Order: sequence, then C-alpha cells, then structure tokens
Amino acid sequence: MRASGRCGFTLIEVLVAMLVLSLGLISGSAMQLTALRTRQQSALLSNAVQLASTVAERMRANPLQMRLADAVNPYLDVRYDAALDGAPPVSPPCFANADCSSADVARADLYDIERQVSAGMPGGKLVICRDASAWDAAAHAPRWACDNAADGPVVIKLGWHVKLPDGAEPDGPQTLPRVMLNLRAVPR
Repeated sequence: MRASGRCGFTLIEVLVAMLVLSLGLISGSAMQLTALRTRQQSALLSNAVQLASTVAERMRANPLQMRLADAVNPYLDVRYDAALDGAPPVSPPCFANADCSSADVARADLYDIERQVSAGMPGGKLVICRDASAWDAAAHAPRWACDNAADGPVVIKLGWHVKLPDGAEPDGPQTLPRVMLNLRAVPR
C-alpha cells in the first residue's frame, strides 16, 4: 500500500505568509507617507528661499525707500504672521507703467510677498528688519526678535508650521525661522 503524501500548504503557513505580506505593505505605506512629508517640507524650503531672494531683489530695486531712515522704511517694519493676521489687506496694484511713487511700489511689493506667504506656507511667518544677532546662542536656534541695530544687516526671516517626517509635532516652537537671508549690500 502506498502512503498518501499531501501536497499544498497548511493553514498556518498561509497565515504566516499573509502576515509577512501585510507587514511589508504597511512598511511600504509608511515609507511612502514619510517620503511625501519630506518632499513637502523640501518644496516649502525651496519656495521660501526663492521668496526671500525675491524680497531682497525688490528691496534693491527700490533704492529711494531703502535710503530712508529705518523708522520710516516700509520694508524694515514687516512682521507678518499668516496664522494671526490672516490674508493681507488688498493693496492697489502698482506696475512699472503706472504712475506710482516708490512708497506705492513698496506697499505693492509687501502686499504681494505677504500674499505669497499666506497662500504658500502653512502658518507662514515673515519678518524683515535689521538684526545683528539673529541667532539665539542659548537656545541654539534662530530667533524672530530683531535688535534693530543701526549697523546690523537687513535680515529676511521666513518660517512656517512644520511636522516631523513621521507626522509628529516637533518639540518647542512650531514656527522657527527656517530661512534667513542677510542683505549686507543694501543702498543707504
């Protein structure tokens, strides 16, 4: 008589295979989510650097305003927080062929920049000021406050609400300056 040999898989083998497959799918999904969050933060950082450069060029393109005393220079008194201030108030457009003063151009520039921060950065924040000590050595982090030192460089500070790649909220302040651009060669 012949012993009957069973072919196939047992139920336990099938369950173990399903467990391994499901763990692989969950891990792959978690990696994909982390990659998407990291890509979003990279895109925000890239956009912030481009926006800070645009702000710097607009300031350089308006030398009449940049030669004013710091107290009356509209570019050096920007403290915009999209989470608190909401969308910026509408400013009349000012184009190159329009009859606009340099102050009108500055107001239009600032409106456009604040609009971009509000629309493109979650919880976006923008500060433009003179600051000789933008780095807080005690906290080992950049700071929003400005010292307004007369001999300090003009600093453009941009930040936004961030999440860690795993989706968790970071410890400490949500919106530290993520991009800081120092302008040393600004007309006076």
